[in-house]
Amino acid sequence: MSLLLRFSTRPRLLLSLTVLLLIGAVLAGGGLTDRLQLGGTEDPAAESSKAAKVMDAKFPAGRPNLVLLVDGKADDPRIAGQGKRLADRLAGESGITGVVHYWQRKDPALRAEDGGHALIVARIKGNETEAGKVFDRLDDHYTGRIGDLDVSLGGTVAVRNESQRQTADDLVKAEVIALPIVLVILVLAFGSVVSALLPLAIGVIAIMGTSAVLTGITEFTDVSIFAQNLTTALGFGLAIDYALLIVRRFREELRKDPDPATALAATLHTAGRTVLFSAFVVAVSLAAMLIFPMYFLRSFAYAGISVVVLAALAALTVLPALLRLLGHRVNALRIVRGSPEAREAGADRRWRRLTGGVMRRGPIVAVSVTALLVLLGLPFLKVEFGTVDDRQLGRSAEARSVHDTIREDFAASPTGGVDVVAEHPESGALGSYAAKLSQVAKVARVDAPTGSYREGQRIAPPGPVSAQRQVSGTGYLTVWPTHDVEDISAESQRLVKDVRAVPAPFDVKVGGQAAMLVDSRKVIGDLLPYALVFIVVVTLVMVFVMTGSLVLPLQAVVLNALSLTAMFGAAVWVFQDGHLSGLLGFTPTGFIETSLPVLMFCLTFGLSMDYSLFLLSRIKENYQRTGDHRGSVLAGVSQTGGVITAAAVLLAIVMIAIGTSQIALTKMLGLGTALAVLVDATLVRCLLVPALMAIFGRTTWWAPKSWRTERFTLSEEGPAERRPEPTAPR
Repeated sequence: MSLLLRFSTRPRLLLSLTVLLLIGAVLAGGGLTDRLQLGGTEDPAAESSKAAKVMDAKFPAGRPNLVLLVDGKADDPRIAGQGKRLADRLAGESGITGVVHYWQRKDPALRAEDGGHALIVARIKGNETEAGKVFDRLDDHYTGRIGDLDVSLGGTVAVRNESQRQTADDLVKAEVIALPIVLVILVLAFGSVVSALLPLAIGVIAIMGTSAVLTGITEFTDVSIFAQNLTTALGFGLAIDYALLIVRRFREELRKDPDPATALAATLHTAGRTVLFSAFVVAVSLAAMLIFPMYFLRSFAYAGISVVVLAALAALTVLPALLRLLGHRVNALRIVRGSPEAREAGADRRWRRLTGGVMRRGPIVAVSVTALLVLLGLPFLKVEFGTVDDRQLGRSAEARSVHDTIREDFAASPTGGVDVVAEHPESGALGSYAAKLSQVAKVARVDAPTGSYREGQRIAPPGPVSAQRQVSGTGYLTVWPTHDVEDISAESQRLVKDVRAVPAPFDVKVGGQAAMLVDSRKVIGDLLPYALVFIVVVTLVMVFVMTGSLVLPLQAVVLNALSLTAMFGAAVWVFQDGHLSGLLGFTPTGFIETSLPVLMFCLTFGLSMDYSLFLLSRIKENYQRTGDHRGSVLAGVSQTGGVITAAAVLLAIVMIAIGTSQIALTKMLGLGTALAVLVDATLVRCLLVPALMAIFGRTTWWAPKSWRTERFTLSEEGPAERRPEPTAPR
């Protein structure tokens, strides 16, 4: 901490450099949104991803990602003629390949069952960014009234572009909603406008800096657009957490010693060390997502680690510089009656009374709260996993409307086929294999170079598309499911497994949306234990280093995990089963996005540990000074209860603002995290922690004598000379 103190001795120079760096960060990160991607939920090394690469390289027309929905009587000669001309015009656009339409072969899959709609499907070439640019160029020319046709655009590219636009709009809306509310609560919490503005300043530094870092990362790898939401939430959340802790401690130390330099030194040696520990643990929790190969999860690690580091760095350098300049003026511009000392003393007394009551009824409180949290988490036992599709968009989105029409009026999805890439098939072998695949349950037909097959029989000769199904020793088949199998449903996933189980006389790779989901679920299931072990082990070590106890780390991990049960239970009850969907404005899909629980666990576990360390550090400091276990718990909760509660409420407000998004994925992340944070700060930190500490007594501080160390004390004072020896657990 002495190094940080030296930084703060020249506050004006440090703040000037910070302003210059902030200007550079704004310039560097200004175009971040346009560089971010929507996908990233698939494993790039999986069989389905390899199949997709082959398809994109050799058969780009075989994977349509653009859908034109033509509204009108499909078999009307006037509609048919204009539809053909529209398809021909689309085929002539640069970047477009594989245009197929209903009027080409009268394919019933491209015509609504009542004849009121027809489809034109195509492939936009290139990666997500390149395809998005082509789509933006085509959007105005292929939407709306075109002659006698009403045309709407859908497909994965349309869904991706609409999601990007909506995410950017939602992020601005969330900031507009959250900032005024956060500022008002900070003013009420501190009683001073000056003190309230300090956490917001740290938040701005963290968010702007992280945007610049992410812009640099996009030069080397893909980054998910949803990482922006995490940047805003964590930037404000952690900045508020750290600044609340440091500013409150600084004001407390000023009452002990009116010299600002002395008060700042004491603050950094206590609250500053807690911030360091907290930032490390939160960063480790988020770093666990780097274990997974999907860039959707890795993006949150990039954003999360960056914002944690920058928030902690700003809180430990910029904030001390501001406090040194302000000194006693940190309490300036008071708008709340009464002195800060009197208000804080009153709050401390209320927290002490609450904690004393909890500790007197420790077993009852512990059992009751634990039972409640377990009960709230029970819905998660029936979780179903899937992947995002157009239904994450609001019903008013054009791409969503197109796919709703396809689901309701068409026999099958034009983009829901299972791709089978065949490497070096022998002459005639591909047709025989296609005939076998057509006998698999829930298969409507199989398209092959030699024609289409249904239940082992060829039903159609090769068409213009089938003729392109074999190139340079590689062929591909498309397995079309029956109309009752949706693109990414449980039935579609079983179909992928059944197709993969059919023996082939050559090497095959099975791909498609459902196959990617199957492979993503597998890799997450395989790697999740390693991520959990990584988080738990590092957390155990850090809490032991901070407290010197073997009991407290175990308690911290168990209580943190328990605090997440309500979030996971609510995610299933609300977003999978659809309760409150009308009120919250989303469409339930019957599943949870596969990667999202991993993200929510890593994020909320780190935030919960953040609050845990705030509390434990102060209890440890008191116990180290007095040796009075019960008194230390009472003092620690009373000294940090207000800070933790205020920080949790403020972070929850930011997350709820993000949860107002029109994107269902973002809504679930925001509202779920807000619920977890509030449950942790109230039921767990205010009730369960003191209840368990009362039950364990001085055993809470037990560790083998050979393991004990005082090198990591959080106080400038040494341990009390006559501190009672902790009782060993039986």
